[in-house]
Amino acid sequence: MHDGGGVAPSFCSDAELGYLRSRTAFAPGAPLLLDEPYRLAHLPLVAPDHPGVIPRQGGKFYEMGSHPTVYSLVLPVDDAELRRSDAFLELEGELKAAPFAGKIAWDILSKRAGKLHATICGSLGIGEPPAITAGQRGALQAFGPVAVELRGLFSGNINRGRLYLRAYPERRDGANSFQMIQSAMGRPQTDLYVVGLYNLTDDLDAAEALALADILARWWERPLLRLKARELWLLGARDDLVLDAEITERLPLGENLHDRPAPARP
Repeated sequence: MHDGGGVAPSFCSDAELGYLRSRTAFAPGAPLLLDEPYRLAHLPLVAPDHPGVIPRQGGKFYEMGSHPTVYSLVLPVDDAELRRSDAFLELEGELKAAPFAGKIAWDILSKRAGKLHATICGSLGIGEPPAITAGQRGALQAFGPVAVELRGLFSGNINRGRLYLRAYPERRDGANSFQMIQSAMGRPQTDLYVVGLYNLTDDLDAAEALALADILARWWERPLLRLKARELWLLGARDDLVLDAEITERLPLGENLHDRPAPARP
């Protein structure tokens, strides 16, 4: 079983991942408008009375932000550990002082604190939990704990209105460890692993958008937290903010889930 052997991990870089190509393109002097996917899946959950809410849409299974249970394999992020990071608290302090702070749904943070995650294998099942084979379970156990570095902040080119932390997985034998897990689960490889954290309740005007773009740029390279994941969750969620969700199963990465050293400070 791989456990790092005390060697400092090497993390995947932006050149290997999809964050740069997928970030919001801010136009000088232009507002940041909540996009259609966000107004369908997210806005009904944080500002249900907003005139831009899309309550439902033909061909989509959302009804005011809710949908049938979707099961995904995710990397858990401990909110308490995150909030022990001085860098993260500094970042959040900047957001609270920003001109758009009143347009962040601060009230949902506590509701989501126990379910923070980055999705590794999305939509494994809808309505019913997926069958995870003995071979897949064995592969995860043999894979061992995975080191991850969280950096922030990120705004994507879809779901404009949600702000994320970016997860950078360790390289394992020169390869992206998350992609190795995806292959072991028989799933396509991806290169975006974001931890959804903050949600906007309205469009940003040009000055507010400029302030957000400045925070995003200044914090792009800043590490917030290093963690070592010793389990993955099978998460069943009935909305995209996991407000109505449960941890269906905990799948160990290695044998011992109780030996949890504190993550290194950035």
